[in-house]
Amino acid sequence: MPETFMMDILKQKLQERQHKMTAQRQTVLQIFLDHPGEHLSAEDVYGILRDGKKDIGLATVYRSLELLSELGILQKMEFGDGCSRYEVNTANPEAHHHHHLICTKCNKVIEVEEDLLEDLEQAIFEKAGFKIMDHQVKFFGVCKECREKES
Repeated sequence: MPETFMMDILKQKLQERQHKMTAQRQTVLQIFLDHPGEHLSAEDVYGILRDGKKDIGLATVYRSLELLSELGILQKMEFGDGCSRYEVNTANPEAHHHHHLICTKCNKVIEVEEDLLEDLEQAIFEKAGFKIMDHQVKFFGVCKECREKES
């Protein structure tokens, strides 16, 4: 998605909920647009801001991330380590989000685009009448690089 389009979406969503487009919110979102595919924590974003000599406090980063997540612009994820991470939510609302492989040694997160659960979802719908709207799958294990270091 082009950056200007994302900024336009942010501005529109903020205005719909009577929020202002602040320079801080725009700067936080820009970090995600500049780091596509990365899963950034509030501390990661704050570190990038500090390295770029931007004067935005950690509390402002947390508030911005929460608001952007509430608006559906960012997707908030938990990978089992007690740290929330975020990524730009570019998914079609009708489609499922991608899945994640999480290395328990180095904490690397690898995205898996394939959705192999459609048959299971259909079976659940047929047996229980339960319509699944979305799901998240996280696999925890050891990545190839960490396994190679061990041998």
